[in-house]
Amino acid sequence: MRLFGLPRDFVLFVIAATLYAFSQSAVTAVFNNFLNETYSIGNFQRGLLELPREMPGFLVVFVSALLYLMSSRRLAALANLVGGLGIAGVALFSSHYGVMVAWLFLFSVGQHLFMPLIQSITMEFAAEGQAGRRLGQVTGASNLAGIGGSLLILVGFRSLGFGFATAFLIAAGGLLLAALLIRTMKADPPPATRTRFVMRREYKLYYWLSILYGTRKQIFLTFSPWVLVTIFKQPTQTVASLLFAGGLIGIVFNPLLGRAIDRLGERFILMGEAVVLIFVCFGYGFSRRLFGENTALLVAGACFILDQLLMSVGMARATYLKKIAVQPGDVSQTLMMGVSIDHLFSIFVASLGGIIWMRWGYEYVFLLGVAIACVNLVSASRVRLPR
Repeated sequence: MRLFGLPRDFVLFVIAATLYAFSQSAVTAVFNNFLNETYSIGNFQRGLLELPREMPGFLVVFVSALLYLMSSRRLAALANLVGGLGIAGVALFSSHYGVMVAWLFLFSVGQHLFMPLIQSITMEFAAEGQAGRRLGQVTGASNLAGIGGSLLILVGFRSLGFGFATAFLIAAGGLLLAALLIRTMKADPPPATRTRFVMRREYKLYYWLSILYGTRKQIFLTFSPWVLVTIFKQPTQTVASLLFAGGLIGIVFNPLLGRAIDRLGERFILMGEAVVLIFVCFGYGFSRRLFGENTALLVAGACFILDQLLMSVGMARATYLKKIAVQPGDVSQTLMMGVSIDHLFSIFVASLGGIIWMRWGYEYVFLLGVAIACVNLVSASRVRLPR
C-alpha cells in the first residue's frame, strides 16, 4: 500500500519522526529555563545533571541487547512510549529535584533508544546509493516539525500563558502519538544474523568519530543554552526563537546535505563540519571578549544556529557505517554501540565542563570544543570507503 506515492510504512515513520522532533524541540526550548527558575541550580550542578540525563545514552546498547529479539520498529514504538511517559512525569510529578531527575532518566531512556533507530529504519527505505538523500528528507521533515515545536513554545509563553508543565505535556502527547503510529507499521523480523552485541575492528574509525561527536555535542547541548540563560540573561523565548530559526534553515539545508553526502562523499562532509565547528566554538566562547554585549549576543545566536545545523552531519557517519558494514544486520546494532560509546565520553565531558566553568570561566569550556574539533578534522581525513 502506498500513500502520496510513497510506501505506507515510510510515510507513517516520517510522521512519527516529525512528532518526535516536535516534542524534542519543545523540551529543549524550555528545559534550561525550567531548571534555572524551578530549582535555581548552579553551573557545576548543571554539568553534573548530565550524568543521569546522558547515562541512558551509554546504556542504550545494553537495553537493546536485552530486547534484541524485538524488531527495530517495535523497539522504536517502545522507545517513544517510554519517552512520553518520562516527560509526562517531569510535568506532573517534579516538585522535588530528585523525583524530577528520576522521571528525566526515564524520558532520556526512550529518547536515546530511538535516536539511532531513526537512521537505521530510514535507511531501510533507501535505494542503493541514496541513503544520504533519504536521511536528508526525513531530517528535513523533522526540522519542519522542530520549527512547530519551538514556535508553539514561543507563542505559548508570550501570549497563551504557557507554563513549563504545559510544554512538557504537549511534548509527551507527541511522543505517545509517535509510538502509536510506529506500532501500526508492519513489523520487520529481526535479521537472522542479529546478535546481542556488535563490536568489530573494521568499525574502529566509526567508533572514534562517535567519541569525538559525543564530546563536542555535549559541550553545546549542555552549556550553549546555559550561557544564553545565565550569562546573557535571555528568557525562554530567545532559545525557542533560535531553535525556530535553525529549524527553518534546516528545511532546506538538510535535504541538500543528504544529497551532498551522496555526491561529495562522507570524508569531505565530515572534514567540512570540523572546520566550521572550530569557528563556532571560538565564536560562542569568546564573542563577549571581542564585541559589545548586543553584538556578542548576535554572534552567540548565530553560532547556536550553526551548531544546530551541524548536528545533522550525523547522517554522514551513518551512511559511512552502512557502506563499510561487514553484514547488513550490523548497522542497527553498531549505531546503538556508537550512541553508547559517544555518551560514555559525553558524560565525562559534561562533568569536566562544569569544573572548567567553575574554575576558569565558560570561555574555556568552548576552547575545549575547539581542541576537539581540530582532532575531529584530522580523524575525518582518514575516512576511506571500500571500492
